[in-house]
Amino acid sequence: RWLALLLARAGASRTAVRTVRMMASRPEISEHDKFFFDLNGFLVVRNVFTPEEVAAANAAIDAHSAQLRSREAAALRNAKDGTPMSAKGPRKDMGGMLWWEQPHCDVFRQVLVHPRLVPYYTALCGDGFRLDHQPLVIAQSSNSEGFALHGGPISGADGVPAGQFNPELQYRCVGGQMWTTLLAASVQLCDHAPGDGGFAIVRGSHKLNLPVPDDVANGLGGISEHLFQPTTKAGDVVLWSEATVHGATPWRAAHERRIALYRFAPANMGYGRGYLSHPPEGVASMTPAQRAVVEPPYAARLERPVLAHADGGAQPAVRPIRRATAKKEFDRQLFGTDYF
Repeated sequence: RWLALLLARAGASRTAVRTVRMMASRPEISEHDKFFFDLNGFLVVRNVFTPEEVAAANAAIDAHSAQLRSREAAALRNAKDGTPMSAKGPRKDMGGMLWWEQPHCDVFRQVLVHPRLVPYYTALCGDGFRLDHQPLVIAQSSNSEGFALHGGPISGADGVPAGQFNPELQYRCVGGQMWTTLLAASVQLCDHAPGDGGFAIVRGSHKLNLPVPDDVANGLGGISEHLFQPTTKAGDVVLWSEATVHGATPWRAAHERRIALYRFAPANMGYGRGYLSHPPEGVASMTPAQRAVVEPPYAARLERPVLAHADGGAQPAVRPIRRATAKKEFDRQLFGTDYF
């Protein structure tokens, strides 16, 4: 606030003053969380969702279980046969949770705007962060396959071309400000104990300068001693930069594994194309804050609705960033639209 006041007195532009005020009002995450995310490329945020909310999410999945799709076909498998990431059974996926009828959609929509999570989304993707990929539920029975290691700032065998800088998956920390092009958020809908399998990550790999060798991506080549699998409880949320190499080992526990997986991006970046097909009636039934998060990609300064921090764990409010009327009028004269 004091810096914004000084800038105003010094005759700084309204945009500069507004930018400083926006940064000052950003919800903060702890210095320890910043340090460990920068160090490792991921974090576990504990006890985000209550047991009642987890139960509601699982009940909603049960009610829509006919929509689960098995990745049985060879072209849909996520691990190479005979490797440490493979297993006999397939993974099952489900989408569309944001557009389910209420109350089944409620917990899944809350992931977009949860007061415990918004500070992390903002710290890592910036003001005006947006939902990128369409979220999905992953369900796995015992002895179902994992997922070969993927992601990373240098394209692997799935990149075009392989071994090159990958602009779509990057992480930077400049002057203490963290930024990632794509942030994953995995809501744990069951417990993950040591030895159960599931999510695995190569700590620090968001700063790689070399591509991941093919055998390493498949769980070979000595990578096992570098894989970390966090122990989590239902209601925890695992956050990681998609620039951090990650995958999954086969699920071995007796109970079904369930997670809800989301990806977020900075305001003006888009990886997925799902935002082009959001059902209008579904978007209309969201809260203003939820609608702000499913906006298509464009810069925050072009009157993007931005979530404002609310004290005491309250739901975030929407704080639009206003663009000068004269500039919009000039754009209308030039292009016939409010925005260039």
